[in-house]
Amino acid sequence: MSLFRAIYSSTPFGFDEGILNGILMDARRANTRDGITGALICRGDIYLQWLEGPEDKVRDALARIGRDDRHIDVKLHVAEPVADRVFAAWAMLHDPATSWIWPQEEIAAGALEKATPEEITAFFTKLSPESAGSAPG
Repeated sequence: MSLFRAIYSSTPFGFDEGILNGILMDARRANTRDGITGALICRGDIYLQWLEGPEDKVRDALARIGRDDRHIDVKLHVAEPVADRVFAAWAMLHDPATSWIWPQEEIAAGALEKATPEEITAFFTKLSPESAGSAPG
């Protein structure tokens, strides 16, 4: 099976703990079913999500996210075949992006649009189990 990685961003609509928990619950259920693993970086002004798995299943997940009214302005930043998973043990790792991605003022000023795919990917590699020492979730 060939693996595929996609990283997208979106703006949360009606962001609160209940909505976030619903997104995480839905993602973990669907991702487990579809053989997708990944991570979600989020806070009130941004969702940044890494998905990895079979290409058709990752593309199906992106299509579902694009139709989900909890996401506004979905943008794909990375879409590429990969040799290995980075988040193999995680149906969906959740990270509340509090200090190590751009501040809200920089997001509002267009930092995400100026970011390279390598810069966006680097945010997630900081979260990988090998560097974070985290337990699966």
